[in-house]
Amino acid sequence: MAFTLNTLQQVGPGGSAPRIWTYTSADALADVNTSGYMDDASSVLTVGDLIYGVTSTGTTNVHAQYLVLSNASGVVDLSDGVVIATTDGD
Repeated sequence: MAFTLNTLQQVGPGGSAPRIWTYTSADALADVNTSGYMDDASSVLTVGDLIYGVTSTGTTNVHAQYLVLSNASGVVDLSDGVVIATTDGD
């Protein structure tokens, strides 16, 4: 699948601090963290921004946090993503 700009939403106002974004996709985490996946958002993403993503692995949602590592010449690269556990052991 491909990046969908309208499912990338900024959380709160901008400013000089890194921004926080949410992103939802049926794509797998490995697709989302591939360099170039979010190129269509290069005009709004800044190095250091944090993206909270909800992606999919089949029928299971995967929640992860990504850091924008670079954004140069329209090419956006995200960190691998830190998966947030969705288990509840109690």
